[in-house]
Amino acid sequence: MKKSEELKNEKIIKTPKDLNLLRERLQESIKDKKIISICSGTGCKAYSSDEIYNIILEKMKKLEQNNPEKVKNILLKRTGCHGFCEKGPIIVIYPEGICYVKSKVEDAEEILEKTIEGKIVDRLLYKDDNGNPIVREQDIPFYKFQKRIVLDINSKIDPTSIDDYIRVGGYRALAKVLTSMNPEEVIQEIKKSNLRGCGGGGFPTGIKWETTKNAKQEPKYVIVNADEGDPGAFMDRSILEGNPHSVLEGLIIAGYAIGSNQGYFYVRQEYPVAVSNLLIAIKQAEDYGFLGENILNTGFNFNVKVHRGAGAFVSGESSALMTAIEGNVGEPRLKYIHTAVSGLFNKPTNLNNVETYANVPHIINNGADWFKSIGTKNSSGTKIFSLVGKVKNTGLVEVPMGITLRDIIFKIGGGVNGGTDIKVQTGGPSGGILPKELLDLPVDFDELTKAGSMMGSGGMIVMDETDCMVNIASYYINFLADESCGKCVPCREGLRQMTFIYDRIISGNANAEDISLLEDLCVLLENASLCALGGTAHNIVRTTLKYFKDEYEAHIYHKSCPALVCRQLIYYEISQEKCAGCRICVKSCPVNAISGEPKKPHVINLDICTRCGTCLEVCPEKFKAVIKKTGKVEKAKVFENA
Repeated sequence: MKKSEELKNEKIIKTPKDLNLLRERLQESIKDKKIISICSGTGCKAYSSDEIYNIILEKMKKLEQNNPEKVKNILLKRTGCHGFCEKGPIIVIYPEGICYVKSKVEDAEEILEKTIEGKIVDRLLYKDDNGNPIVREQDIPFYKFQKRIVLDINSKIDPTSIDDYIRVGGYRALAKVLTSMNPEEVIQEIKKSNLRGCGGGGFPTGIKWETTKNAKQEPKYVIVNADEGDPGAFMDRSILEGNPHSVLEGLIIAGYAIGSNQGYFYVRQEYPVAVSNLLIAIKQAEDYGFLGENILNTGFNFNVKVHRGAGAFVSGESSALMTAIEGNVGEPRLKYIHTAVSGLFNKPTNLNNVETYANVPHIINNGADWFKSIGTKNSSGTKIFSLVGKVKNTGLVEVPMGITLRDIIFKIGGGVNGGTDIKVQTGGPSGGILPKELLDLPVDFDELTKAGSMMGSGGMIVMDETDCMVNIASYYINFLADESCGKCVPCREGLRQMTFIYDRIISGNANAEDISLLEDLCVLLENASLCALGGTAHNIVRTTLKYFKDEYEAHIYHKSCPALVCRQLIYYEISQEKCAGCRICVKSCPVNAISGEPKKPHVINLDICTRCGTCLEVCPEKFKAVIKKTGKVEKAKVFENA
């Protein structure tokens, strides 16, 4: 036997006792040590977190050669996303939890030196609204008001290290399930926990598992849906990038409970870091004996394959995803028989998303009652949201079900950036937009659905009066029309007709009948579409019509856009009183639509102007002579804003 094979076999965990002993050794190995945890999520990478890591690493190597005692108690880790993307790169010093925000390459060596000395780099600490520094990560409002279960480990482990995952409790749930619970007991625990699918529909996870288990055909399959279709969200990707083993452990447990020996990950090809970390995790799990034959000497066999998807939005739908794994075009199938009974290769198949599986080990370890104690009666646990838009603190947040939109936006998000008429979009392209009057709405599956929106994949975009709801609805409908597979007529033609209507509205060429047409098409899409892409497309239309109908009426009856967004309904004028004739706008106009002599007021020729807004952007702040307006040019302007 080769030496490499001997080493590989030495890694295999054969019993829960072996796992516990390894965990104890790993915990002892970091005792009394300081850990410099550097976020390597996509956002922080863009702001040079990898360079910061490399500089600290090189400095530590030099110190180890010249003065090893100095760094013997320092560990450096490149971790997954810490969530607070607005303040990246984020660096946390454990065990104290000292949090540095907006770290820069030039700060790297000082961070290491101060950590060695047990001191703090004060200027890198988070400052509250009054300018007071906050030292510990858990005291920063962004983190303080969250309930981090799935994301908690992200900032504490290297996602490419199975030892790190085992050190914090990884694979303990799998060992418990395989050695002390039968499949029925596992399913009952998941049912009792009231875990619901976090990918959109919120279907009870335990019931889905039970249905698949009870299906008569063999073999059975379990799939992780990591095809995060929402263009404004990145929850699944961040979990796979930061803690792939948690999802893998949940999948193996599901396989055991359902009676499946084969699992699949369906991952978007556009997420190379997630794919890379996942493949590493699978290889490590195989080496340690958590995947493959006779796992933990229990006789249970389980293997995993990774299918890299092309990123089509429709492939987030269960049957379309399975069709893609089979090697065909990702198109949905009629589901008069559910995929739990006849799914992948026409066999019983369980499909849950990344976040759902990541919750499973926590439920097994802590119990169903613990999980149910978090959230609401009908929506237990937490939900991860991608909080973006016109909110001060953007990032990835995990909150208990039932928290209000107001608390998410103001306590965690720090409030909005200047606007007053708050509008919140939830659920991605399949969701809706809610007005400020609903800010106290509890955020859970049922309440969002009652309001006309949905939980969806967890996207949450905060907007204000400068965002045109007609334009936003048009954007999403165009996106859905482009992403429709075209297999069913209601979705293919219904969405395309909606795009035509929205084109008329935002160009000022619509009439009252177009509102009725949109409403009729909503009914068609909801009731006749083959899959959820078309079946939920009505949400964005209905909620904007219900809560922001005045904006539609302004576009249709007054030919104006209150938010000053729709290009064909806005125009620009130059104030004759404010213009100093500096000629900056004249030189910048791409179509030469501005004329005027030096040091004299200029004029915009609206017959030539393309409404690009360049003149407004370049006009010196001290003059503010260019005014953006809306409404018919030949009549009195209904809405205007300087």
